[in-house]
Amino acid sequence: MTPIYTALAVLVTFIWGVNFTFIAWGLESFPPLMLTALRFFFTAVPLVFFLKPPKFNRTLLIYAIGTFVMQYAFVFTAMHLGASAGLTALLLQIQIFITVLLAYFILGEAVSRMQIIGMLVGVLGLSVIALNLGGDMPLAGFVCILIAAIGWSFGNIASKQASTQATQQGSDGAIIPSNTGSNKASALSALALVVWGGLIACVILTLSSLIFETEAWQLATFTEASLKSWLSLGFIVYVSTLIGFGLWAHLLSQNTASKVMPFALLVPVFGMTTSVLLTGEIVTWWKMLAMILILSGLVLANIKIKLGRKR
Repeated sequence: MTPIYTALAVLVTFIWGVNFTFIAWGLESFPPLMLTALRFFFTAVPLVFFLKPPKFNRTLLIYAIGTFVMQYAFVFTAMHLGASAGLTALLLQIQIFITVLLAYFILGEAVSRMQIIGMLVGVLGLSVIALNLGGDMPLAGFVCILIAAIGWSFGNIASKQASTQATQQGSDGAIIPSNTGSNKASALSALALVVWGGLIACVILTLSSLIFETEAWQLATFTEASLKSWLSLGFIVYVSTLIGFGLWAHLLSQNTASKVMPFALLVPVFGMTTSVLLTGEIVTWWKMLAMILILSGLVLANIKIKLGRKR
């Protein structure tokens, strides 16, 4: 990768890392499901009127529910229940290990010995957090983040299946970036997936919020929300979701995934660092040990990953 692409990759991971702190600030004024619904409403509108929708099928629905509804609803809920921004950013990376397992059982992809070792090391890091529940990571928050990671993993599998189907059919509605087609077209297709998937998520999340957060749906919730919470929502929507995803899609369209994806390991590092600096989260020995183990497991799991090989 060229220096400019490397800088962009680091910038995106920084944006996604600090985003967890902005989520915490947004939750100061809005309940979790409402904040998640607002996120995807402003993600979809007005771009939904300008981007061609991807082909609607079961795969797209699973992607929207797993990646957007389950992941973000449960992450926001976990942080609402007291999970710190730093630990949430770290624990959520367990989704990579779950994705590898799902790819093995659902897609028949081979799992290397190094990936197995990486997953075992990652589980040790997960165990360190589980043995220190309370305070920055309540049990309910821990469970919510694991559910969010599972949802994200199913979304990853659905995204890969949609990409494979689009490639086989030669469709102009490819779901995620591909190095074999037009860079501009694949980036726009990726953005269309986020926007239209966000619209689906917005409908589901709004209905869920109306059911479980009925009392919050009053004018006072919006008029009395702090400026910090509104600005945080703006960051979550326009900087983290649209700009962050747009840059990431551009990087994937210009470089191989094997060169871009390892930069995602910086997200929990930036997430923990910015949480410490901006929210006063305390770094303990067990948090550092959990981070070292989980990140080491992710590094091992990303060594010579060969996607698409059948067992």
